[in-house]
Amino acid sequence: MIATNAGRAPVVFDDVVMAARRLAGVVHRTPVMTSRDLDRRAGCRVFLKCENFQRAGAFKIRGAFNAMSQLSEDEKRCGVITYSSGNHAQAIALAGSLLGVPALVVMPADAPSIKAEATKAYGAEVVFYNPQTEEREAVAEKLGAGKGMTLIPPFDHPQVIAGQGTAALEMMEQVGDLDLMLAPCGGGGLLSGSAIALKGRLPEAQIIGVEPEGADNGNRAYRSGKIERIEQPRTFADGLRPKALGEHTFQIIRRCVDGMVTVSEDEIRATLDFLWNRMKLVVEPSAAVGLAPLFHGKLGATGSRVAVIISGGNADIDAVARWFRAEKA
Repeated sequence: MIATNAGRAPVVFDDVVMAARRLAGVVHRTPVMTSRDLDRRAGCRVFLKCENFQRAGAFKIRGAFNAMSQLSEDEKRCGVITYSSGNHAQAIALAGSLLGVPALVVMPADAPSIKAEATKAYGAEVVFYNPQTEEREAVAEKLGAGKGMTLIPPFDHPQVIAGQGTAALEMMEQVGDLDLMLAPCGGGGLLSGSAIALKGRLPEAQIIGVEPEGADNGNRAYRSGKIERIEQPRTFADGLRPKALGEHTFQIIRRCVDGMVTVSEDEIRATLDFLWNRMKLVVEPSAAVGLAPLFHGKLGATGSRVAVIISGGNADIDAVARWFRAEKA
């Protein structure tokens, strides 16, 4: 599926299947929601995989637990370190508490307070850095130096990718055949894991990644054939602000994903408004991104069966309310 120097893809379908077995009884089997209003608007049958009801409020626990559960006993004693704006941070913290593994999380100083406080509540140590003057990878490397801690990054890790793919695998078990799947793309872990799961189970189905217009490094990389960086991603969808895809996620997306699209901030906001007010799903802005192109008629999916992964529900309610009010003003 993906060419590598070692002769084996960094992640294959069997890795996703094995991850699902490790996660059985640990993560929630999240519900799939539908809406007749949404179907009419999109012109197709739409299934929403609601990972906003997942443990720690997002799909990220799938990858974090899958990776951490495979550490050796010595590695577990030394602990793990990561960097994240929020959802992966919470997932690592929760997985650490479940497995008895100490966790240190490097977070940007402007991370949503709801995510920072939840990370601490799950038992992780949090260290903040200035994203304008510091690189999170360098901060994590300095903090972990000499401590023997294992780095588990937010997306560019084979076992994290395999774990994230279990959301798509589970969804196919719940709804059956699909023609199309949509997933938001930040660093690409959810999108690449979902692509491997979809192509392994339904090889004729298509998968499309969705990004905000102001954070479209994945779209640029998909078209140029090389990893592209955006030093200051501009979007209210804080979970989709990584500066670039990872090496593994880039390879998988280039080989397994059928297309990439972007959506505007206004399109994200209108989609989020529908999810909150019409479907009564309190999700974070990043979670609305995957649905936005379908909601606004940007895809030719008439008559199709379409799955959308709603990535998480860790919304900063006050911040989103101000965002809605600003649009109306």
